Amino acid sequence: MRSESLWIQIVQQTQMRWQDLLQALYQHIQLVFFSMLIAIIIGIPLGILITRIKSIEGTVLGVAGILQTIPSLALLGFMIPIFGIGIKTAVAALFLYSLLPIIRNTFTGIKDVNKSTIEAARGMGMTDYQILSKIELPLSLGVIMAGIRTATVINVGTATLAAFIGAGGLGDFIFLGIARNIDALVLIGAFPAALLALCFDWLLGLLERVSTPRGLKA
Repeated sequence: MRSESLWIQIVQQTQMRWQDLLQALYQHIQLVFFSMLIAIIIGIPLGILITRIKSIEGTVLGVAGILQTIPSLALLGFMIPIFGIGIKTAVAALFLYSLLPIIRNTFTGIKDVNKSTIEAARGMGMTDYQILSKIELPLSLGVIMAGIRTATVINVGTATLAAFIGAGGLGDFIFLGIARNIDALVLIGAFPAALLALCFDWLLGLLERVSTPRGLKA
């Protein structure tokens, strides 16, 4: 009976708040999209850079690792004096939280490329840029995309905490439900967040398959 009552409450709350829910979903997608875009733009070049400059490998991976260990709410709190309350703070914190998987997987993927393949490319007269763009990145694409997918899924869940600093998103429903002791509101925020994580992961998997060179798909 309780489960039936809960589903009735979920339907009622959804009917009452569907416009707010759509707005929260849009805000959540914005938070994840922009933070991941910045993380990819910065994380992949950093991962490539530390394969070339050994002396900064430990520092870059160490700093990214430390950022990953900071509790999400604490990281959001650290960003408030810099960016204030709102979306900018949430995007900055989520970006920092997403760096480690992208940097580490980019570094690992390129380092694991067969050395004999690279030597053969050098013997054919290919430049460092050509080796990177035509051999190392295509061969390591699967590992890099795995890091991006991992960071994205983590990001979707962490973005629910952005509601604490007025950045909106699906976390608004979760925290409102907790504050008012309404389970239906909590689930209205949690279910779409879980589905959004699955959708992003599927889309990135599709992008990986489409962007993988035909000769490497086997």
